[in-house]
Amino acid sequence: MASSDELASFIASSFPSVWALELLLLLKEQARPCSPEELVDLMRASPSVIESALESLVAAGLAGFDDKRTAYMPVTPGVARLVEETERLYR
Repeated sequence: MASSDELASFIASSFPSVWALELLLLLKEQARPCSPEELVDLMRASPSVIESALESLVAAGLAGFDDKRTAYMPVTPGVARLVEETERLYR
């Protein structure tokens, strides 16, 4: 389990908005690559909000692109554990 400081730092550096966190949790739940159009529909958000959130998630090593689709892809098992802890805290 991460320390509260480590988890706080992870959250602050990985999620520039609640949209980004919600999008990551949706990608994790879907467990498959999703197109930007699907994500717009599922999140009921604008394309620019989804694009911005996806860029931040990819840069943080939390998601990756497969052709033109995006999927939950934490860069390491440690990052995946931090995502799990973040999800528990958020829920």
